[in-house]
Amino acid sequence: MNRPVLIETSARHIHVSRKDLDILFGEGYQLTKKKDLSQPGQYACEERVQVIGPKGSFPGVSILGPERPETQVELSAGDARSIGVKAPIRESGDLEGSGPCKLVGPKGEIEIERGVIIAKRHIHMTPADAEKYNLKDKDVVSVKVDTDGRALIFGDVVVRVNAAYALAMHIDTDESNAASCVMGMEGDII
Repeated sequence: MNRPVLIETSARHIHVSRKDLDILFGEGYQLTKKKDLSQPGQYACEERVQVIGPKGSFPGVSILGPERPETQVELSAGDARSIGVKAPIRESGDLEGSGPCKLVGPKGEIEIERGVIIAKRHIHMTPADAEKYNLKDKDVVSVKVDTDGRALIFGDVVVRVNAAYALAMHIDTDESNAASCVMGMEGDII
């Protein structure tokens, strides 16, 4: 059965809590939407912060909105190694035992004790998509990518089903580069 899925590359970014936003940008600060993302209600913000680890830092890391209950920093494995932070592979929101780092904004800085992760590759889909593809929430699948000279199969891809989602697979920049993925590319769920 042919089960195509759009593949999107998710670069390093931050989801920020209200409490931490107040510290980084000032009390009551509101995020400024730069552009909508493919997932309904999600957007890239104009605001950026510096992410600092023991061995280095990334200036100008994008914040994605809306605000979250807890601040989360998503890096690739290469990113995490380059700045010396602990970043386990986790689904978004699963921050238990995740890594610490320092965040610096224009009005303040914070040391988060946990929140740095490498996002587990995943596919967002609606219940209708899941039914069509004969899948359910939390299923683990593989996705085949046919690129010229770098074709591969991504294993351990978690299916996430929610009526608020749009069908798309998210991988980080390390994974995208390994397969020479380009914007608009599709893979096949196998």
